[in-house]
Amino acid sequence: MNKDAGLAMDEGGPFGKPLFDDPSVRALDRIGVVDVGSNSVRMVVFDGAARSPAYFYNEKVMAGLGQGLAETGRLNPKGRERALAALKRFAALAKGMSLPPLSCVATAAVREAEDGPEFQAQVERETGLKLWVIDGQEEARLSAQGVLLGWPEAEGLVCDIGGNSMELAEVSGGKVGRRVTSPLGPFRLQQVPGGKKGLHDFIERTMEELAAEIGTHHERIYLVGGSWRAIARLDMERRGYPMTVLHEYRMGPQSVLQTVQWIGKSNLEELRAKTGTSLARMELVPLASLVLRQLVLTFHPKEIDVSSYGIREGLLYEQMPERLRMRDPLLEACRHAERTMARMPGFGKKLYNFLLPLYSNASAERLRLVRAACLLHDTTWRAHPDYRAEVCFDNATRANLGGLSHAERVFLGLALLHRYKNSREGSRMEPLFALLTDQQITDAEVLGKAMRFGAMFAIKSPEDAGSLDWRPKKKVLQLTLKPGAEALFGEVAQSRFTSLAQALGGEAKVVMAKE
Repeated sequence: MNKDAGLAMDEGGPFGKPLFDDPSVRALDRIGVVDVGSNSVRMVVFDGAARSPAYFYNEKVMAGLGQGLAETGRLNPKGRERALAALKRFAALAKGMSLPPLSCVATAAVREAEDGPEFQAQVERETGLKLWVIDGQEEARLSAQGVLLGWPEAEGLVCDIGGNSMELAEVSGGKVGRRVTSPLGPFRLQQVPGGKKGLHDFIERTMEELAAEIGTHHERIYLVGGSWRAIARLDMERRGYPMTVLHEYRMGPQSVLQTVQWIGKSNLEELRAKTGTSLARMELVPLASLVLRQLVLTFHPKEIDVSSYGIREGLLYEQMPERLRMRDPLLEACRHAERTMARMPGFGKKLYNFLLPLYSNASAERLRLVRAACLLHDTTWRAHPDYRAEVCFDNATRANLGGLSHAERVFLGLALLHRYKNSREGSRMEPLFALLTDQQITDAEVLGKAMRFGAMFAIKSPEDAGSLDWRPKKKVLQLTLKPGAEALFGEVAQSRFTSLAQALGGEAKVVMAKE
């Protein structure tokens, strides 16, 4: 770790005294971080000091600080001006939001440029922001922690590409292991001599050196960085993939190799227009795609996953005590949504307990989605009744939810759609249903119709009025009404209970509990 990163520990910088351990600020609504990279300068304000915070504010400037650094040894003059202007704005925004001190890190460009310390001092003098310049090992660690924020169970290799460097870090058991750094950033590669062959040989040789240090036994690689996300978006375009959420988008090695080849033969301007990629980002894609190709050929992963979380989320993760880190990011986000948007916060847990008899043999993964759906079942009640089903689906499939694969997003969305609507026929979301198997579609419908019945059966808790018993072998769904609950089982409740039984492929049966 370099001098500045070490000072951060001593002086209470971004890696110093954890905010969460200070009772006076533990309930902070918002925490801001700034990442000064070789290509972009970004400020993110997280809303809520919790396990799965929302993005209250997010602004990026493609300053290009590190462009030409390998050739000149200095920060790009125009990039320096743009970065300083962005940081002045970020400092003013933070003041306007009454944020606590921003956690600001600078990576490869500032740490390697001969005028990096001068820029660092200028930033502090003119903005009041303290840039903590971190080395490649620390950059790799923070990026890996960002992945762990969204994937607590992540196992494999995190690969973070910036403008002037590329880092690798092992993640396993919720911990970050070995880390290595390399000069495989696109800005650096622009300066490699020898034409195409020289570039190819440099990338291959460097990748082999990385493999020798960190091993090639990792079955999954998590990609972090704007250039990787741009390539993933292009992979979606090539495949005609129905969802454009990049977080947890998964690619096979063959798909990656095919996309890299496709990029090399395509008109980049046309691809940029189709995918909404910025010009500055698209200019780096060809070089980044060569690095990704060699990454796949050298490390032989079985799966490549895209993470929208990286160094900024890693800064937030740094503040979290272990007990908070181990919480499920999906369920924490759903609890927060229920607490802030539902009509009766706390009802979701009661609904889940009421529906549990339908899932006596369900896996932990399925029960997790059932719990999440129950927590979210009433969070769109303010939407127009004609559109609640669609709003539910959109929220589940597009919201900032960690720990959720694309198929799980669609399952959750479809279950919530059926919470408000019996039929999914003719829905504009139908293309996304292709991410599910027929059985998963049926299971989502059952969950949705179960919530549709349970949510209206009784006001405070459905368990106050009765209990469910599902007998799959006999194909009988039984509702046992408690004494005094007969009036609650009116015409609409009966219809929804019958619809649930039919979705299960069973017969509806109602009995009275004995006094």
